Formats: sequence, structure tokens, C-alpha cells
Amino acid sequence: MSTSGSPPQSGRLGTGHILFLIVAAAAPLSAMVGTVPLAFAFGDGAGVPSAFLFAGVTLLCFSVGYAVSARRTGGSGGFYASVADGLGRPPAVAAGYVALLSYNCATIGLAGALGYFTHLVFAAHGTAVSWEWCAAVGLVLTALLGYREIALSARVLALLMLGEIGVLAALDVAILARHGLHALPTASFSPHVATGHGVGVSLMFAFVSFIGFESAALYGKEAKDPRRSVPRATYAAVVLIAGFYALTSWLAVGAVGSDKVREVAGKQMGDLFFVLGDDFLGKAGSTGLQVLLCTSLFAATLALHSAANRYAQVLAEDGLLPRGLAAEHPRHRSPHRASLAQSALTTLVVAGFAVAGLDPYADLTTSMLGLGTLGIVALQALAALSVLGLRLRGGGGNWWRELLAPLLGFAGLAASVWLVVGNFDMLTGSPSKVIAALPWLLPLVALGGLLYAARLRSAHPIRYRLLGTRHTATAVPEQSPAASPALSGDRHA
Repeated sequence: MSTSGSPPQSGRLGTGHILFLIVAAAAPLSAMVGTVPLAFAFGDGAGVPSAFLFAGVTLLCFSVGYAVSARRTGGSGGFYASVADGLGRPPAVAAGYVALLSYNCATIGLAGALGYFTHLVFAAHGTAVSWEWCAAVGLVLTALLGYREIALSARVLALLMLGEIGVLAALDVAILARHGLHALPTASFSPHVATGHGVGVSLMFAFVSFIGFESAALYGKEAKDPRRSVPRATYAAVVLIAGFYALTSWLAVGAVGSDKVREVAGKQMGDLFFVLGDDFLGKAGSTGLQVLLCTSLFAATLALHSAANRYAQVLAEDGLLPRGLAAEHPRHRSPHRASLAQSALTTLVVAGFAVAGLDPYADLTTSMLGLGTLGIVALQALAALSVLGLRLRGGGGNWWRELLAPLLGFAGLAASVWLVVGNFDMLTGSPSKVIAALPWLLPLVALGGLLYAARLRSAHPIRYRLLGTRHTATAVPEQSPAASPALSGDRHA
């Protein structure tokens, strides 16, 4: 059977390229600087490293099941294709619209953070540049790279990722060199500390620090060997991110002191790692952390921009968005129209906040990134559930990959959704009732997707039957169209 889209052999992305794209979305340096101090202060303090390991194991279980879906869908279509394959068309439409909202919100939030922190770094070195101009330059670069072929963005992200991981690795080595084994306190993994007061908050921050790692399944059309590279990149990303977060936060506990880390983080907050950099790497090291924080935020913005416009392309291909957004550039093979639309949307929202005189971090970043994070975690849980749906419908298969691993992943992710909803004010840092009500947008958008799918089923049954089939059809070539459940009108009717 012929495949839709570009043939696999003409893809330009290998496992390494995809790995850089998805690790960049998680923004390791940004997570260390912005998230870990909050987890220290409001979570279980010295037990934060164990929370990262727990989140990593949970997401590795999720990845085992998600890889089953990625192989069936040709590593393309992300959550939309996965849910269509496992749970049917109406949930897939709902998931597609929620994914589009969530990834766009996350991109917009990161654009605000990029402008805000770049402005602060310039100010710290005696140069006055407004956050609006900083954000504008970042958005122009993102738009230019997003318009071009994805391999170019992957190469840029590789350089930026090496920089931010390199400076954190240098900090880790410096802490170890000064304190030796005392820099790795066993208290962080003792049961009474790891499960102590605030463990739920620590787990929430741990899970949200992985956001974007699952986006490998959006690049199947552009990968050289998607059925191998997409699962491999997903596994590698989870192991790399979990190991790096756990080790760096563990060494931070050792550098500060396991009995003092909660108090010190509560006082220093976002300056914690800059203070550590100044102490262990000198003034140049602290400056390097500041600059690379800005490049980390740019890398995350570009990575999530790429993910958002590929969701728009997938939905447009199935007629769930204007068809023009599905267009592929004849030379760059990028979803260039979807990229332009996403860039325009981000620019309009950021400009709206600027014109209204709102704070780029307290108002823009926290609200948009908080909502996007919650939506993506909820979609991860739904994707794990879709693998269980495949198992129930098929009645067989590998018990670990198709049953136990996705079940464990779903349980951990469902708990994470509950924690994020329950602590949304802490995640956003805002007491505003309007921002507190933002999570309601997700079920409303999902409901709209379900209703639209129901309308398509009654008014346009042929279009309805084709929803989600362009991906699953490529995954089962041994079946004839008549026998393939992906092409059957009865599938998930």
C-alpha cells in the first residue's frame, strides 16, 4: 500500500535530530532555573531528585506503550493519530483540538518568558532593551526557522542544547570536585524524605518539566526511518532528561545542604542556580548561565512552535482546520503556511499583552505556559489510555508493551493531571480568579471537538470515516483496504 505524504526514504531526520527537537522542548536549563527551586521550596525539599526519577520511570512506561502507537501510525500525527487508532474518531478530534490549543499556549508562554528573561540579562549587564523587542527578535528568528526545513531547526537546536547541557554539566562537575561524595546526599532517596510533606508538589513540578518529550511522534513524515527513530528518540529523551534532572537537582541539594535546601530555595527562588554558578564556576560561569538561559528559552520556543504547526497541518489534512494549512513547501518540505499562521497568532497574543501593559512573566508566561502544560499532560494520559484501547479491541499482544506499561503510565499521568489542577495557582504563581479558571478551557475545547465529530458523522459520513486513517493506514500494509480496520467504515463508529 502506498503511504501518504513524503516517502520515508526521502526524510531528513535521524534519531539524533528528533532527539534534539524533543529535548529542546523540555528546556533542561530553563527547568533547572525556573522549576527546581520551586520544587525545593514548596515540595519535599531534598526529596526532589527522587521525584524526578519517579516521573522518569512513569514516563518511560508511557513511552513503551506510546511506541506501540508510533509504530502503527508510522511515527506521525502525534496524540491525534494515537487516540484515533486506540479510542476512535470523536476522542481523536477532541484530542487534536486540545493539542493545538495546548502547544500554541505553551509556545506563546515561552515567547513571553524569552522576552522577559532576555530583558533582565541585558539589564544586569548595563544595557536597557525592552522585553517587547527581545520577544520580537525571538519571534522573527522562530518564524524564519519554522518556515524552513526541519533539519535546519534541528541543527540549530543541537548547538543550543549542547551549550545549555554543557554549562549545567560543568556546574555538576565543579560541585563534585569541591564536595566529593558529600555532594550526593543519601537523604534525597531515603523513604521519609522522598515521601515527605510536599511530595505531591514535587511530583507536579517533576512531571511538567518533561513537557514536549512526546513530540517525536509529530516528525514521522520527515524522518528517515520513522518506525525506528521515533520510538528510539522518545526512549532516549526520557532517559536523558530524567537522569540529567535527577543528577543536577541532587548535586544542588548537596551543594546547599539537604537540611537547608528548602529554606535557601525559598529565599533565592529563581536566583538559586545563578548563585550556585557564581560560587562554583565564578562570575563567568554565572554570566554563562544567564545567557544560556535565554538560548534555552529560544530553543524551547522553536521546538514547541514546530510541534504546534505540525498539529495544525495534520488537522488541516483531515479537514478539521482550513485546508490551506496542510500545504507543504515544495523545496523545504515544511508546513510553511501552518508555521506562518502559528507565528502570527503568537505575535498577536504577545503584542496584545504588551499593549495592555501586562507583565510578560506574571501575566503572560505563567497563564499560557500553565494552561499548555496541563493540556499536554492530560493528552499524555489519554494517549496511554488509547494503547489500552488497542489491547482491549485486539484481545492479544505483548502483555508488557500493550497492557502493564501503558497502565502504569496512565496511572502516573492521571495522578499528575490531578496534582496540576489542584495546584494550578502555584504552577502559575497567580492569585487571579480568571487564570484559576483557565483549566476549564480544556474540557470545553474537548467537548467542542466531540460535538463537531458527531456533526461530521451525521452530515458528512465519508469525511468522518476518513478521520485519522491517513496515519493508521500506513501502519498495517499487510491488510487489504476491505479488511483493514483503519479504513473500515465500522471502525469506532
